[in-house]
Amino acid sequence: MENKLDYININKQTWNNKTDVHIASEFYDMQGFLDGKSTLNSIELELLGDIKGKNILHLQCHFGQDTMTFSRMGAKATGVDLSDKAIERAREFAAKLNLDTTFVCCDIYDAPKFIDEKFDIVFTSYGTIGWFPDLDKWAKVISHFLKPNGKFIMADFHPVVWMFDNDFKEIFYNYFNVEPIIEDESGTYADKEAELSTQTMTWNHPTSELLNSLINNGLEINCFNEYDYSPYNCFNEMEEFEPNKFRIKHFGNKIPMVYSILANKK
Repeated sequence: MENKLDYININKQTWNNKTDVHIASEFYDMQGFLDGKSTLNSIELELLGDIKGKNILHLQCHFGQDTMTFSRMGAKATGVDLSDKAIERAREFAAKLNLDTTFVCCDIYDAPKFIDEKFDIVFTSYGTIGWFPDLDKWAKVISHFLKPNGKFIMADFHPVVWMFDNDFKEIFYNYFNVEPIIEDESGTYADKEAELSTQTMTWNHPTSELLNSLINNGLEINCFNEYDYSPYNCFNEMEEFEPNKFRIKHFGNKIPMVYSILANKK
């Protein structure tokens, strides 16, 4: 089971198991979302700008809150995710809200086989690239879907964060992509006390690997920002120092927590 050929099935089952727990969690505040709350943060909103009338592809959309937020903002939005359970629930919520949001279930590497159009914007955010063994293949997908001069927008947790053990006491993982990381987990970031046992298979990716994968596939990096906070309280040992801004208590502002990228298709 623990080999590269099986990582898709391992991770798909994990995200299927997490979906309903996440939907019921305070973390995702589904009732607030249904009542009209935007799920996007200032980090990504500043890069997105006015998206009214834009055609947006959202990679790794989970159960679609951000994708549907794009629709509410006037975009034509398509969300893609590996988890068939998450996509099923996303479609239910879109129908309930009467939103014209499209959802597609497939492995991101295979998305060009399932979607036959080009987009003004490709978007992905928070906890995404660690699920891929090969960022060059990932960046090829992004490049494939972008129109000429189209924008790729990304926000994610900084690779420095993934070096630490769960309680941020010591350097535990390699900064570089040297091997798959196979872990058994209890609970989930959205509900740490949930009665949920899952296995994951992920990869750490240094900043150089990320940026070079995009550059080598025809994208021009226009902006790369780093932030000393996370907009989510999703790790152990975090404290909220300003509304909706979280840091590791004993690190303060000493490490980067999140980065964002704006790139254009040449």
